[in-house]
Amino acid sequence: MYYLKGALAGGICCAVTHGGLTPVDVVKTRIQLDPVKFNKGLLGGFGQVVAEEGFSGLLTGLAPTVVGYFIQGWFKFGGVEFFKINISAAVGEQKAWDNRTNIYLAASAGAEFIADIFLCPLEATRIRLVSNPTYANGLFGCAAKLVKEEGVIKGFYSGFGPILLKQVPYTMAKFAVQGAAAESISTNVLGKDVSTLQGGSKLMVALTSGVIAGVAAAIISHPADTLLSKVNKAGAGGEGAIMIRLGRIASEIGFVKLCTTGLGARCVMIGTLTAGQFLLFDLVMDFTGAQKFHFHNPADKH
Repeated sequence: MYYLKGALAGGICCAVTHGGLTPVDVVKTRIQLDPVKFNKGLLGGFGQVVAEEGFSGLLTGLAPTVVGYFIQGWFKFGGVEFFKINISAAVGEQKAWDNRTNIYLAASAGAEFIADIFLCPLEATRIRLVSNPTYANGLFGCAAKLVKEEGVIKGFYSGFGPILLKQVPYTMAKFAVQGAAAESISTNVLGKDVSTLQGGSKLMVALTSGVIAGVAAAIISHPADTLLSKVNKAGAGGEGAIMIRLGRIASEIGFVKLCTTGLGARCVMIGTLTAGQFLLFDLVMDFTGAQKFHFHNPADKH
């Protein structure tokens, strides 16, 4: 039952945060796809989208974003809890404590790989709608047209390689950094064990550690995020296998631009949504009556 509650909390927190930041993601994606046209930064990009498409343009891809990230959050947060608890039980409490960062990394990598199998089709649909708003009408219309024109594998999973390159390091950094930051803030600032926090202090730690984790994860995963946005645009990278297309795109963009184009907007977006995710996750877990798993130092019992 605990894992089900963790999965539900993860689905809700990811759907709400990613859905709420759809306008930022629309502008970020436009900057990545057409930096020559959208060259006025994040705030200027909002104005450009509204001027051309109205305020509704900022909500392009909302449906696949909400559905996709609910499913992804379900498997990601639920999976991290599952792997974290079971790995800890297998190695014992002392080894789990000593190797908690490695457990965070392994648990989040495994959970994210599973989650991305379900996320990839919806992310491909979202990016196609954002890059070409006239391509189809809504989530199901776009998905059906992609399958009809390109088939399931090319239409839905052309971006599976880059989405793994983006999401797996991103999630590994996100959970490992958040866990370390929450522990450090609790111990060094509040003078308490993270598992004993309640009320406002618990929410403050979730928000602060979430921002730190989000910015770190955004920087690490940004090159792959740019490639993912590009490869799902019709005709990007020419013909051939996915890795060949990705190589062409990376060569055309250049390493510096690959790492920096749209990075500011993405740090704002990821920092905000990661803080919101860990806050909402804790709130939903508390609402369901579940006590979130935390690593414990056995020595503290004596």
